[in-house]
Amino acid sequence: MSIFASPQFLRNVLWADATAGAVSSLLHLLGAGLLAPLLGLPHAVLVMSGAGLLVYVAAAMYLAAYEPISRSGVSMLIAANWAWVGGCAVIFMMNAGTATPLGQTYIVVHALAVAALAELEWFGLRRAPRVGWA
Repeated sequence: MSIFASPQFLRNVLWADATAGAVSSLLHLLGAGLLAPLLGLPHAVLVMSGAGLLVYVAAAMYLAAYEPISRSGVSMLIAANWAWVGGCAVIFMMNAGTATPLGQTYIVVHALAVAALAELEWFGLRRAPRVGWA
């Protein structure tokens, strides 16, 4: 059976999203002092993004553990992912003059990874069975 056809696909993607968010959050919160000069990004941007990710991670973990998976909850998570991608674009443009090449690469890779997770969640949501009134 293909990984994409697995009935656990969406749940696995949600857990992967929560894990990636938790790692990013800890990196931003605990390493902001080291990362800010290395990336050429404001310390406050890293700290605030790390704090915001904690809320996102809690939501992703809740949805991954919930039975059945909430379709509306996953839809909101997908929207939050796309908002994050937009936020990365704004951060990139606002800091284009000060971000180091490593910082620019970090922002772009971060946005691409989040966009990929949003697409995988959308793919899994379309294949997930509808339960109840949903």
